[in-house]
Amino acid sequence: MKIQMDFYTKSKSNLIKNIENQYLKNNLTHVCVGDTVRIGLLIQEGNKERVQFSKGVIISKNNNNLNTTITIRKVVQNVGIERVYFIHSPRITDIKILKRSSIRRAKLYYLRHRSGKATRLKQKFI
Repeated sequence: MKIQMDFYTKSKSNLIKNIENQYLKNNLTHVCVGDTVRIGLLIQEGNKERVQFSKGVIISKNNNNLNTTITIRKVVQNVGIERVYFIHSPRITDIKILKRSSIRRAKLYYLRHRSGKATRLKQKFI
């Protein structure tokens, strides 16, 4: 009974991977935590579509194949705004890296408690 169950779960996971591979984007730039990026997001207003750009620092990245997400943080009118984006979403048109930063942590959640010049990150020269 256990052998049959293992076969079932393996074939199920292979099936899911094959379906997910069809929807993966191949032309993505490699983004890292600490990068300042500009993301173009397709917005639908009525029957028209336009691209809205958002700029911010990547404070976390979750690698999970098709469900890979990044969290972008920006400050608008002295209020911190964070948004989670699915990288492989068809709504994301482009991701452009504006600056790369040299960091020592995997998640930059400490930026939530800082403001002004304290949020600056050391720039990495490519």
